[in-house]
Amino acid sequence: MPRVSILLTCYNHLAYLPLAIQGVLDQTFDDYEILALDDGSTDGSREWLKQHEGGKMRCIFNEHNIGTYGTLNVGLREAKGEFVCILNDDDLWGPRKLEAQLEVFEKNPKVGIVHTGGWFIDDDGRRHPEAKPMGFAFPKTQTGDLLPMLMENNNMITSSVMVRKEAFDRCGEFDPSFYGCGDWHMWLRIAIFYHIGYADEPLTFYRVHGSNAAWNEKKMLDDTKRIREAILKMPGFGKRLKKDAWMRKAMAHNLACLGTQLLWDGDASGGRKAYRRSIKIMPFRFKTYARFAASFLPKRAFRALDRA
Repeated sequence: MPRVSILLTCYNHLAYLPLAIQGVLDQTFDDYEILALDDGSTDGSREWLKQHEGGKMRCIFNEHNIGTYGTLNVGLREAKGEFVCILNDDDLWGPRKLEAQLEVFEKNPKVGIVHTGGWFIDDDGRRHPEAKPMGFAFPKTQTGDLLPMLMENNNMITSSVMVRKEAFDRCGEFDPSFYGCGDWHMWLRIAIFYHIGYADEPLTFYRVHGSNAAWNEKKMLDDTKRIREAILKMPGFGKRLKKDAWMRKAMAHNLACLGTQLLWDGDASGGRKAYRRSIKIMPFRFKTYARFAASFLPKRAFRALDRA
């Protein structure tokens, strides 16, 4: 049995696919399997994969396009490793990526996910000249109980993670109904039970190009709202909210963000209710008072003020 299963998600990125696979083959740790999961590519990716299947790589072809998270679930059912990595076919890994992550796992038995440092690259594979080409810096965290951090924002790049297979077995599969935030939803569910680890080396390289899912702002915002609503229903938060100041801050932040998104969507009543709940948890979060007051402005004016 391989120690690590690599779920390589493939969809119409033939120009990048060979480089992604080469980055895996160049790893200093080599006890792995590659499950190349093609989600109905039409650009020649399927044919290229068939020609290169064998050795450590096995190909699985979806008959129709079912989306990223449905495709990952197909891979999870086939994965044989103790650990699971995800690599999108347009991203790249540094040679020590797997080795460094396993070192973090060995030192931290409570850790269920390890992500790595890295940087953004452009279409040609060069380090991107902008620090925040997607609107955020490449995530960097500590190692430990980081559930409150994940309640505020998704602080892990999908291609950077390695996950204990037992964590997926315990928490279930990805929700395939998400467009682009199903990974965040999964990391939150895992972080309820496990710590988050971080390998502080530049080992994952996220490619920024015209077809990144994150560019679809409407769908990403819809996903984000669903996750912020789901956080309110996740188990085990009640006791932690009473004794953990970071959890209270994170929940107040989550409710305030949800309130703003509901206001943007025209649900003034729901938005104000979320703001009130946020204020109840953190009475001195003055920004929430300001947004609550602004919620009585016309929708267009509120959105313009919030974006300012």
